[in-house]
Amino acid sequence: MFVQELEPVADSLTLSALVAALPLVTVLVLLGVVRMKAHLAGLIGLAVAVLVASIAFGMPFGQTLSSGAQGVLFGLFPIMWIVVNALWVYRMTVRTQHFDILRRSFGRLSDDPRVQALVVAFCFGALLEALAGFGAPVAISAVMLVALGFDPVRAAVVALVANTAPVAFGAMGTPVVTLAQVTGLPLDSVASVVGRQTPLLALVVPLILVFLVDGRRGLRETWLPAVVCGVAFAAAQFAASNYVSAQLADIGAALAGAAALVAVPSARRPADEQVRADVLTGTRSEDLDVVDPRPEVVRAYAPYALIVAVFSIAQIPAVKDVFDRATRSFDWPLLYVANPDGDPVSGNVFSLPLVSTGGTLVLVAGLFTALVLGVHARVALREWAATVHELRFAILTVVSVLALAYVMNLSGQAAVIGHFVAAAGAGLAFLSPVLGWFGVAVSGSDTSANALFGALQVTAARQSGLSPDLLAAANSSGGVLGKMISPQNLTIACAAVGLAGKEGDLLRKVLPWSLGLLLVMCLIVVAQSTVVLGWMLP
Repeated sequence: MFVQELEPVADSLTLSALVAALPLVTVLVLLGVVRMKAHLAGLIGLAVAVLVASIAFGMPFGQTLSSGAQGVLFGLFPIMWIVVNALWVYRMTVRTQHFDILRRSFGRLSDDPRVQALVVAFCFGALLEALAGFGAPVAISAVMLVALGFDPVRAAVVALVANTAPVAFGAMGTPVVTLAQVTGLPLDSVASVVGRQTPLLALVVPLILVFLVDGRRGLRETWLPAVVCGVAFAAAQFAASNYVSAQLADIGAALAGAAALVAVPSARRPADEQVRADVLTGTRSEDLDVVDPRPEVVRAYAPYALIVAVFSIAQIPAVKDVFDRATRSFDWPLLYVANPDGDPVSGNVFSLPLVSTGGTLVLVAGLFTALVLGVHARVALREWAATVHELRFAILTVVSVLALAYVMNLSGQAAVIGHFVAAAGAGLAFLSPVLGWFGVAVSGSDTSANALFGALQVTAARQSGLSPDLLAAANSSGGVLGKMISPQNLTIACAAVGLAGKEGDLLRKVLPWSLGLLLVMCLIVVAQSTVVLGWMLP
């Protein structure tokens, strides 16, 4: 049995924390300063974590490798299992050209560019975030806005800023699922707290978007659709994450926001020609004038309806019980770890939810999608393989970062850092979202940031007397605001709209919004840690 120590280096908490931080510092420096590819930085950081665990923290080398292997398996299943199958569904809609039909359908909802920004970047972007994440919403939303006539720079900025509120529940809840796994907290409790933080961002982001599109005139003339859209999105995200399913939070929010937006009379009113002339400075796609048959439009929306239906059925108690029986739990081989108090840690046992996991449910919805869209089985299989190939570096990045996180958590490195950070006391509530923001800004992934810092946040919370659920959730909620300034997302946005090499220009435009919203989230978390907003927590 390996027992974690809090002062393994020279019997000093400070020195131990500095050594324990080396894997994180390595990854952050390689990504942010050296600008190394994320998968390479993750692998090097993993190597450093293994060395620190074995040499400085005294973890037997076999157990160190075993803990990293557990992180790899969790990275593959259920994390990348969700992402691969979700992106596969999207690729099939592109293959059958139903994605183009969907894009034209959105363009016909309103000819007001400010409303189009809300429909495409905020609502549909959230739906894409729910299904795929990992940069897909920014790229696809930006391309759609350019096709509608937006200037490329404006389209990229709008897409980046819009990709905030849905991120914590993106890729079928992958970030919060990861957060629950690495912290040992129940998924329902973590998701419910995140669902009482990020919806507050959803109230503000639509107003920011119409301002970005058309300045003060946009706020003055389209504030009502923006508010209605934000309120509906926030209410649905809160309700789904707290009372239905974290995996459905973004899907429900996106659909509710879009439905509420369309229901506002002023959103359907033809836009003033001067507004269109001022905002739509790009070239409008000619295929927007194509009239699609109604049955094909229905089929274009079908994949998203199928996913909602499959996940909803899976939440029925009787069905859920049947699916849960397929979960396999077993003692992880060559891993015998106890915390500093001598109690076995939860990582000694590994659970494999074969059927109830989000990736399997998306796979089922994808099979129905192939039938509805008329995709031949051979073509569907080829598209699935192509999806895996497309995501190969993302897969390597995620598994290496999660292996690093598991090595740090099980060797005691995260616990040591947590005890050291806990010295911030009450200030920890303010700094907690900043840590998540920094992690996402560097890694480009809320999932990776949660894997890196989730356990640290919980340990620090327990040492300082704060709610572990609150600080764990704050890591994810603060992280979503770093997404718009991450180098990966900036590069994706520039590549999508033909602005290669202009990442610096985009960064300068979105950085103030990122920092401003981060400050708001920090104040929210501080207030939730006191009697001011403590009543908001479950």
